[in-house]
Amino acid sequence: MEGVKDTDGCTERGHPLHSFGRPVADRRQLLTKALWIGIWLVFMASPVEDLLGTDRGGAATVLGWLGLAAFVACYLALVFRYTSQVFDWRAVHVSFGTLLVLAVVLSFAFGTAWLGLFVYVAVSAGAVLPMRHAMWVIPAVTGVMIAVGLRTDSVKDLLGSLAVLTLLVGFAMTGVRELVRTTIELRQARATVAQLAANEERLRLARDLHDLLGHSLSLITLKSELAGRMLPDHPDKAARQVADIEQVSRQALVDVREAVSGYRRRTLAGELAGARTALTAAGVEADVPLQAPAVLPAEQGETALAWALREAVTNVVRHSGARRCTVAFTSRHTLDGPVVELSVEDDGRGGSGTAQGNGLAGLTERVEAVGGVLDVGPGDRKGFRLTVRVPLGEGDGTGQSGADEGGGSASGSSALGSSA
Repeated sequence: MEGVKDTDGCTERGHPLHSFGRPVADRRQLLTKALWIGIWLVFMASPVEDLLGTDRGGAATVLGWLGLAAFVACYLALVFRYTSQVFDWRAVHVSFGTLLVLAVVLSFAFGTAWLGLFVYVAVSAGAVLPMRHAMWVIPAVTGVMIAVGLRTDSVKDLLGSLAVLTLLVGFAMTGVRELVRTTIELRQARATVAQLAANEERLRLARDLHDLLGHSLSLITLKSELAGRMLPDHPDKAARQVADIEQVSRQALVDVREAVSGYRRRTLAGELAGARTALTAAGVEADVPLQAPAVLPAEQGETALAWALREAVTNVVRHSGARRCTVAFTSRHTLDGPVVELSVEDDGRGGSGTAQGNGLAGLTERVEAVGGVLDVGPGDRKGFRLTVRVPLGEGDGTGQSGADEGGGSASGSSALGSSA
């Protein structure tokens, strides 16, 4: 999770399929996209074979090659640039019109072998035109192909071969186009979820600081004014007020440190509820237990597990690009004694876990402080797995999972707040 670029950026260099629906960011992605689109040009074999095997004279052959090259260039420009998003509808309409005219002229001039060009026209219609337009443009292109093909073939032959293929491929491409654009919208939604989570965490910190310091600072102000009035005539009473001010200020400092450092009590029950909410909101299938395990470490150990779950889920949402995330608890007996193991695994891009950011570095310190161990690395499903083992000390295992403290929903709104 750490060391993996943001799922909403355009600079990732992982598996080529991870750039599905993204703008081209580098040469590798350019070549990959060109390969996926260009591989379908294999159906141009019939026109190429016709040009190579039929003697039409030099001028006709040259015009045929030029027309075919113009057709391919126009097709690639349409599908390559406008499948995910259309920026210039005028350019789309001009290019599509040119593509259709070239298909008609070349097929009419050179014969049946060139009717396959209409398949690419239907593909272009499905790839770039709005659905309401593609629904009638694709059948219309098929009709034009049949009309041109009647010069040499019968209606039965045309309907039994190219006509059905043109319709099927054209409408299939509308589905691919919708998939690409839905993927783009999903990535934008994930970016929005991450941003809202960061805003929620800032608001939480602002509320906490206000609640912690508002009363303390007001009390310090009042006691300072009171001590000032008492100082000339009642120095002993003024000294007591100053002592109270010192006590209040020390307590306020402790509260602020706890709030900023995040050492306030967190429960697994609350973080589990928050994890389900966060993963579902990000479009990740969540396999998360409904309840915390019955046997848990002492308060500090449970807090470390809660922070680990929070950090792991945050990284899954913001960095992994995963479709599924699994959270599991296991009780184990080791040479050092019984431990509770938390495992968070996703099926995303994965990461080595060697370049740890602030999130995992801070989490490692928390876990080691309670005698636990943190492991990160590839998961079984080629994703990423975070494993935390926290020892059960003497007197642990009382079955208190923290649910009695009302944490079940308190952390739900902030489960995404921690940033790796």
